[in-house]
Amino acid sequence: MDNLVMIKGAGDLASGVAYRLVRCGFRVVMTELAQPTVVRRTVAFAQAVFDGHTVVEGVCGRLAGSASEALAVARAREVAVLIDPDGDAVAVLRPSIVVDAIVAKRNTGTRRDDAPVVIGLGPGFRAGVDVHAAIETNRGHRLGRVILNGEAEPDTGVPASVDGRGAERVLRAPAGGVFSGVRLIGDRVAAGEVLGYVADEPLLCPFDGCLRGLLQTGIGVHVGMKVGDVDPRATREHCFTVSDKALAIGGGVLEAALYLLDRRALELTASRA
Repeated sequence: MDNLVMIKGAGDLASGVAYRLVRCGFRVVMTELAQPTVVRRTVAFAQAVFDGHTVVEGVCGRLAGSASEALAVARAREVAVLIDPDGDAVAVLRPSIVVDAIVAKRNTGTRRDDAPVVIGLGPGFRAGVDVHAAIETNRGHRLGRVILNGEAEPDTGVPASVDGRGAERVLRAPAGGVFSGVRLIGDRVAAGEVLGYVADEPLLCPFDGCLRGLLQTGIGVHVGMKVGDVDPRATREHCFTVSDKALAIGGGVLEAALYLLDRRALELTASRA
């Protein structure tokens, strides 16, 4: 399949990439962990790991039990989600495009020879060395830019400010143990309200807003791990639609894919002349 894309990771940013690619006619297979630690679950195809299927803005994602089943799902114009933490399916599916969207701030094993076109999101990838293109993921003027030589900007480690709220927007585990949520994504929440528990320790809401993300109940966490996200704008619709950042990054991946596929086709034509 000349337009088969394998995306490593199925979190909210990766899902923004998948959303744009599927709508433009690409077939998409995403790989994930057996227990994804995704917070923005309402806009992440990773949720299919828990529920069997999920829908992100009208695009259906479906859990596949094997690489061959994933291919059939992708051919049906749905996003296939495959539990494959090591990315072994690359060798089986042989996609035209591999996108490393794990956003680990480092390269966890992606190589430029994994596919004819290999794209990495954010810092940790050197375009022209271990990937063909990198995509800028830092907010600002360069967000979504395609980098063909060099690297994306280093991770700042500081969440972008929204309505004057920065790092406090991110909810972090107060203890180690198993997480249990008591509120739902999209709920209006108030400062001091209990949103969940880790063991017997309560997770408290830092300010009034809307609960934009919350970890799946039953996931094991460590102290300080990201388990939720509160949006001070309190617009419920934002909790169920792909973010501006994910769309910008998805647009960058789409541009890079089309540009690199076209350049590769021209090179093949020239070599045969």
